[in-house]
Amino acid sequence: METTLTRVITPVAPYDFELTAGQPNYSREQEFKTEEYVDGAYLRLLDLGDKAALAAVESTGSVDDPELTVALTGDGLTDDDAEQASKQISWLLGCDQDLRPFYDSVSEDPILRDVVGQFYGYHNTRTASVFEALVQAIMGQQIATAVARIVRNLLIQNYGVRATVGDREWYAFPRPDTLARAEVSDLRQLKLSMRKSEYIQGIARAALESSDGFEGMHNLPDDEVVQGMVALRGVGQWTAQWVLVRALARPDGFPIGDLALRRTVASLYFEGAEINDEELLEFSQRWSPWRSYATAYLFAALRAGRVAGS
Repeated sequence: METTLTRVITPVAPYDFELTAGQPNYSREQEFKTEEYVDGAYLRLLDLGDKAALAAVESTGSVDDPELTVALTGDGLTDDDAEQASKQISWLLGCDQDLRPFYDSVSEDPILRDVVGQFYGYHNTRTASVFEALVQAIMGQQIATAVARIVRNLLIQNYGVRATVGDREWYAFPRPDTLARAEVSDLRQLKLSMRKSEYIQGIARAALESSDGFEGMHNLPDDEVVQGMVALRGVGQWTAQWVLVRALARPDGFPIGDLALRRTVASLYFEGAEINDEELLEFSQRWSPWRSYATAYLFAALRAGRVAGS
């Protein structure tokens, strides 16, 4: 029987729910849904292991006194399910992030300080697992963001966890066992190259062989995480750094090798003059130990069209 349970989350202030949950990553036209932000509500299907629940999240507070109400709908949901789902939403929407040290650190950087002012209260969102971050990063290697989103949606539509809530079908990210069983030839039908298809299958199998599905990475220092990640076929520094940022919530991850990031920094700080990765890495030290947040805000400005050439 379909039931609905409600929980309340109190994010760390400042927290702008619309900026955080409403980033323009969702297509209203797609026939299936993984997540969306519409009419002030963030909707996402959560994989709870033995069941799935649709979370509908709304802001019932303010930027400086934030509060989120989460309505969870699914078959046979229990209080334990609601607690698990509430923690997952809090993680996904970065509710525990304390932005104040980062804000203080950019006081002497007029450009980033201005970006922070425009996106005050924006929290960096996260993936549900290390596995998800790895696969998403593999899919996004050396292709445009819009194309990567199409490939991601195709993967989720064909292999993801699914549930019908009300009269709509929703999807969550595929589990490792599902992708480990997928044929490379079938993955290639989703606009993935042969190599990326092989990488994703290999990562899924490695996740199954790991006693904790890579989640033990949360307990390792950054350098050991990177070392463990790059040992996987298809994973380089760029992908490993995105795992630090998106899956492990490390404050000083920096996805060196990201062309969009390099162009954004060049546009904002170098009057559009071309810079290389070594110059970018050296320049980024001014934001350490908060480079993950700096990266998130620079990309927010890029998505909003506030960077020349975006």
